[in-house]
Amino acid sequence: MQLPLTIPVASLAELPAAATRLHAAVAASGRTIVEFEGEMGAGKTTLIKALCATMGVLDDVSSPTFALVNEYRDARDQPIYHFDFYRLDDPQEAVNIGALEYFDSGYLCLIEWPSRVAALLPPDRLLVTLTVTGPTSRELRIEN
Repeated sequence: MQLPLTIPVASLAELPAAATRLHAAVAASGRTIVEFEGEMGAGKTTLIKALCATMGVLDDVSSPTFALVNEYRDARDQPIYHFDFYRLDDPQEAVNIGALEYFDSGYLCLIEWPSRVAALLPPDRLLVTLTVTGPTSRELRIEN
C-alpha cells in the first residue's frame, strides 16, 4: 500500500470502511507503533474504537486518559495497547508505567497525543493525522 494515504470520511457511517482501510495500511506497513494526532474532539478515540472493531476486539474500547494505557485482545488473542498521553506532565510518567517495554513488545501500540512522549518513540512508526473538515466529516492521512 502506497503511503502517504488520505482517506476522506464524510460521516460516522463511513467510519467502519475507513477503519478497514487504516487496518490494511497498518498491516501492510509491518509497523506496530501507530500515532494518532488531531485536535481535541477530532475523533482519535472514535477512530481507534472502529479500528479495534475491524481487528475483532470484543472489549469495550475507551480512552485511557487517566490510566494512560488500556489493553485489548484482537480476534487472534493478541494484545493491542491503547495509550492516551494527553494528561502527561512529563515523559518520565510514561517510562514509569513501562511504555518503553510496550513499544518494544512487537504488539500493536495505538498512541493518542504522541507528541507528549516523542523522545521515547522508536523511529519506525506510522502517523495518522485526523483533520476536522466539517461538523461530521474528517480526513485521515496515514504516513511514515
